[in-house]
Amino acid sequence: MKHTKTAFSIFFLLILGSFLFIWLENELTFREQLKERSLPSGLHPIVEEKRDLLVNQAAEIGIDILITDGYRSPEEQDGLHSQGRNTPGSVVTHAQAGESYHNYGLAIDYALRLDDGSVVWDTTRDGNGNGESDWFEVAAIGKELGFDWGGDWQRFKDYPHLEITFGLSIRELQQGWRPEDKME
Repeated sequence: MKHTKTAFSIFFLLILGSFLFIWLENELTFREQLKERSLPSGLHPIVEEKRDLLVNQAAEIGIDILITDGYRSPEEQDGLHSQGRNTPGSVVTHAQAGESYHNYGLAIDYALRLDDGSVVWDTTRDGNGNGESDWFEVAAIGKELGFDWGGDWQRFKDYPHLEITFGLSIRELQQGWRPEDKME
């Protein structure tokens, strides 16, 4: 009886080990394929179109903006994440590679460009003289175009940030979900 239990245990462990080996091999293959086929290399076409509309509509009311960031590669994201932690500078993001909508081509950042060509991140500036903050006017245009604005976030205010998520979470994007290239 003891030999039967031992044989059964060995048989069970062999079956379990085989199952785990096959599962792990398939999981690694799936992740490699997902990484190869699904990471974008630029802005999503709809985000790109809305970015251009934002720049033009801001210019129509006398605000010159510069898009300071759009798509970010995983390496760029990790470089920004290390800033203020492992490299000199201030912390500018809490997102590591794969944790930012920038990594999926779904986000942009902007700043105000002055007449002399310099760039400022001044949220109180009223360069067009209408009594309203240029920064908040640009954010309002962005929201009208369908962007979510980082200045509305509860915990970490990211005033330069605009994103269109298409209803997808970062977790879903990490799992390979992607928005359509056209709006219906």
